[in-house]
Amino acid sequence: MKVLDFSTQIFDRLIPEIPWQNEIIEFWDEWNSNSDFILSRTSGSTGVPKEIQLPKSAMKTSAKMTGEFFGLKVGDSALLCLPVNFIAGKMMLVRAIELKLKLFVVEPKSKIELDRKIDFVPMTPMQVENSFEFLPQIKTLLIGGAPLSDGLRTKLLKLPTKCFESYGMTETITHIALKEISDEFFTTLNGVTVRNDDRDCLVIQTPYFEEEIITNDIVELNNKNQFKWLGRLDNVINSGGIKLFPEQIEKKLKPFLSEEFIITSIADDQLGEKLILIIEGIDFANFELRDTNLERYEIPKEIYFVKSFPRTESGKIIREKVKDFL
Repeated sequence: MKVLDFSTQIFDRLIPEIPWQNEIIEFWDEWNSNSDFILSRTSGSTGVPKEIQLPKSAMKTSAKMTGEFFGLKVGDSALLCLPVNFIAGKMMLVRAIELKLKLFVVEPKSKIELDRKIDFVPMTPMQVENSFEFLPQIKTLLIGGAPLSDGLRTKLLKLPTKCFESYGMTETITHIALKEISDEFFTTLNGVTVRNDDRDCLVIQTPYFEEEIITNDIVELNNKNQFKWLGRLDNVINSGGIKLFPEQIEKKLKPFLSEEFIITSIADDQLGEKLILIIEGIDFANFELRDTNLERYEIPKEIYFVKSFPRTESGKIIREKVKDFL
């Protein structure tokens, strides 16, 4: 485990030349260049994925807002176990630089092994699941990148670790809202406000961008600082006049399926869209869903199997391409 102690020293250039560490060096050089911007690629939360320029000043402000929320102080320890070619990894470096943290860096893989206590660690749900035995070493765990399953949430609530879920994207410079895993609503960081547009999608105003950020995420708004995430507008299914949110149904199904899967739809003459379940893996003869907590209209009408799902570079399933494999 390599440590970059930004509380006491300048960045150490003596890092072995292996890909994931070279990405750290490349970001450091970009951060210290004469440019006022950092190039990053969006994931598609606000539209078609694209390369955008993020102002370094905005990234610094975002880092300070996170530090304020979690009470991070000079010399606190943090862990970078996320790829630096994505915004979450970039921002961990910025937080370490701006907040003067002692940053430990490890290869970004699915299982993270810890040999010491760490104050602050962001991870994906997959990393959390695979690294569970090491989590008591972490004081504050920040989980993002994908929804947290109820099963994993229940396990985490038994740990001494303080666990938070995040809401954010590249366009917002990572999270703009956080919640403890026992809470229902996300609460925005200081200075961030939210509203709904006429599609019931989230619109975000940050203190570091003049223009609002319009998303394709459908939310239930509690007030200008609190919201519940329901799902993606792109994924909403209208089956016989009933709006169904695949992400909510998937959350209910996770305890019953060990395989990767998605809920989606196919065209249907009577319903308009027919709800279906697609499972990644071998076709199980006479497979049925039993004893789930799904509502009647949430039960898939058909079940399909595919050998493997198409995925993005960061490992997310590309939903719109899955049905091409049926």
